[in-house]
Amino acid sequence: MDGDQNKVPIIQEERISDLLHHLDIEKTVGPDVIHPRVLRKLTEVLTEPLSIFYQQSWLAGEVPFAGHCDIHLQESRKEDPGNYRPVNLASVLSNIMEQNILNAITRHAKDNQGIRPRQHGFMKDRSYLINLISFYNKSVDERRAVDAVCPDSSRDFDSDFHSILTEKLAARGLDRCTLC
Repeated sequence: MDGDQNKVPIIQEERISDLLHHLDIEKTVGPDVIHPRVLRKLTEVLTEPLSIFYQQSWLAGEVPFAGHCDIHLQESRKEDPGNYRPVNLASVLSNIMEQNILNAITRHAKDNQGIRPRQHGFMKDRSYLINLISFYNKSVDERRAVDAVCPDSSRDFDSDFHSILTEKLAARGLDRCTLC
């Protein structure tokens, strides 16, 4: 993806081709009933039209191939409503669009110092737990007192914070089409 600050990133065919070529063919079909194996085999044929379609969707602020939400039981006690979580059943094609949007947001945040090099939470191949363990080990090695709190982060995103996040990202210069 290319693009300047406050401009919608341009979807590159190479990126779409790469995402199609590396689809996990063991995954199941989504609500569109298109199997990842079919998409992978048709990579050369689909790359250009999908790139154009994704770009137009992005400019319009629309999410193509929207999936639907199912309710999934997380724990064994069915009678407790707190044990159920919504699960998004998205199509493979919408997941490819999602990867492009995620890439644009992550790159924008890194380029504009929105994500520091020491950031661990919500980063690919990093974990806040790794950062926490490293801090804990260093403190113990230096014989400093350490208190540990084990938060339950399983429900962190149950509350609606989307509008606050959108405002903050817009203030940092992320384009409105990406934020829709």
